Amino acid sequence: MNELVCPHCKKAFKIDETGLADIVKQVRDHEFEEELRQREALLRAEKDSAVKLAEQQTLNVLKDDLAKKDAELAARKAESALALSELKSQKDAELAELKARLQSTEAEKKLAVNVAVNEVEKERTELRIELTAKANEQKVVEASLKEKYESELKLKDESIAFYKDMKAKLSTKMVGETLEQHCEIEFNRLRATGFQNAYFEKDNDAKSGSKGDYIYRELDESGNEIISIMFEMKNESDETATKKKNEDFLKELDKDRSEKRCEYAVLVSLLEADSDLYNGGIVDVSHRFPKMYVIRPQFFIPIITLLRNAAMKSLEYKAELAVIRNQNIDVTNFESQLNDFRDGFGRNYRLASQKFTAAIESIDKSIAQLQKTKESLLSSENNLRLANDKADDLTIKKLTRGNPTMTAKFDELD
Repeated sequence: MNELVCPHCKKAFKIDETGLADIVKQVRDHEFEEELRQREALLRAEKDSAVKLAEQQTLNVLKDDLAKKDAELAARKAESALALSELKSQKDAELAELKARLQSTEAEKKLAVNVAVNEVEKERTELRIELTAKANEQKVVEASLKEKYESELKLKDESIAFYKDMKAKLSTKMVGETLEQHCEIEFNRLRATGFQNAYFEKDNDAKSGSKGDYIYRELDESGNEIISIMFEMKNESDETATKKKNEDFLKELDKDRSEKRCEYAVLVSLLEADSDLYNGGIVDVSHRFPKMYVIRPQFFIPIITLLRNAAMKSLEYKAELAVIRNQNIDVTNFESQLNDFRDGFGRNYRLASQKFTAAIESIDKSIAQLQKTKESLLSSENNLRLANDKADDLTIKKLTRGNPTMTAKFDELD
């Protein structure tokens, strides 16, 4: 224990080492904080003094720099003023020179413009003269062409009128030949190139009492018929007295087509020469008679070509249809064979099922009989076991019990 005296009340008190250490630490901490405050105040004073000194020094340096900049600026202003004065003098001299050149150039330009204008005026005058000559020449050419075209148009109109008149009044001749001969010649011109496998001859078979004029038939390389057409030719000379119409021959033509087994019927006619209907092109009269057409002679080859192309396309469809039909037949045969197999199999299955059922019933009956036999055998076995047990249990004593005679006999034996 240590004894301490309070500096205020002068009283002495005792304290252990731990308490003494705490007091010493408090004293030291107080002194340290006091010293720290003093140093902080000193450093702050030094810092303020240094900042003021630095500010003053910086202000002095800035004042010096500012004075130097002002001097440099004044020197540069003087130099710039001198350079500007020299540049202005130089530009004034150049401007004066340019003005002089411009005046000279304008004079040259005016002179060149005048020369160019004169040249243009001269060329314009020459061009105007040339254009006038060309226009006169064009008028002459136009007049000549107009006269030529009018002449040609007049000739064409006359030719058209001539052919119209010839077409309307044609009797037994057409381009130097009869109508039938004309069609035959037109066909023969193209036979070698376009109709190599075609037959086109007069219909000479009159067994049925009537006949057409021509029959057209065409076969493919396999000999199958592609198309057949019955042709009838009529012109004004044939019926000049009665002046019949095209309709008057359609029924007979359809009859000839059916009898000669032709697919199409075509009336090549010059009747009703003024009819816009028949003069307009190929006329389809299938609404009256099947697959029948009325044409003018100029459509003789086109109608064959059109019907032939349609038949060729139809032949392709027929071939495809035949393939599909054969496929359908194969499918039908397959289905028929499948149905036959199904029926036969079903019949055999039913017979086999019936026999199987009968065999099962027979087996069941046999099993029932065997079961009865088994039960009988089991019953016999049980009886035999009982008999055997009884035999095993049989003794002399049991046999002689109650039987004095047998007892006496066995006693004698003993």
